[in-house]
Amino acid sequence: MTDLLFQTYTGADIATVFDGLAQLRITVFREFPYLYEGSVDYEKAYLNTYAQSERALLLTVVNNGKLVGATTCLPLRDETDEVQAPFITAGIDLDYVFYFGESLLLPHYRGWGIGHRFFDVREAHARSFGTYRLTCFCVVQRPDNHLLRPVNYRPLNRFWQQRGYRPDPALQTTFSWPDIGETTETAKPMQFWTREIPR
Repeated sequence: MTDLLFQTYTGADIATVFDGLAQLRITVFREFPYLYEGSVDYEKAYLNTYAQSERALLLTVVNNGKLVGATTCLPLRDETDEVQAPFITAGIDLDYVFYFGESLLLPHYRGWGIGHRFFDVREAHARSFGTYRLTCFCVVQRPDNHLLRPVNYRPLNRFWQQRGYRPDPALQTTFSWPDIGETTETAKPMQFWTREIPR
C-alpha cells in the first residue's frame, strides 16, 4: 500500500488519462461477469461523458508508474439515456442522484481495502455538493449456471450491503456490448443498487 499513488481528477482533466483508463477498463471487464470484448475507441467515446461533466470525479491508483486501479462518479443528470431511463420511469428526480461508474482493480491489488476507499471518496464527493440525496451504481446480471462463470467466483453483494446499498427491483436497465470472442453487441440486464446519502 505504501507504494501506491492515489490521484483525483475532475471534469475535463479526466481526459488526460483516457488512454490508461480505457486499457484498464478493457482488461478488468474481460473478467466474469462482464466478459467484455472492448476497444480503445469505444472506451474513449464512453469516457468522454465524464470529461464533459464538471462535477465528475476520477480517482486513480498508480503503482510504479502503472495504472492499476480507478473509480468514477458523476451526477446522474450528466449520464447517458440508458442509465437515466429507469429513474425517470420511477419518478425519481435526476438532479438528486449521483451515479457511481466503474470500480477497477487489477487482481493483485484486491483485498487491500482499496474498494472501501473508492466508495469513501465517491460518497464524500457526492455529499460535498449538499444537494444530492441518493448514490447508486449498476451491476450486470448473469445466470448462476453461465458457462464462463469461474468455480471460485464470488459476487460483491455482501460488500455492497455492508456499505449500505440495496438492489432496487424498480431500477433496472440494459447495456449493450460484445461478449468475449463476439463482434456483435447484445443487450445485458443491469440491476441498480442504491443508498440514501446520510443527512
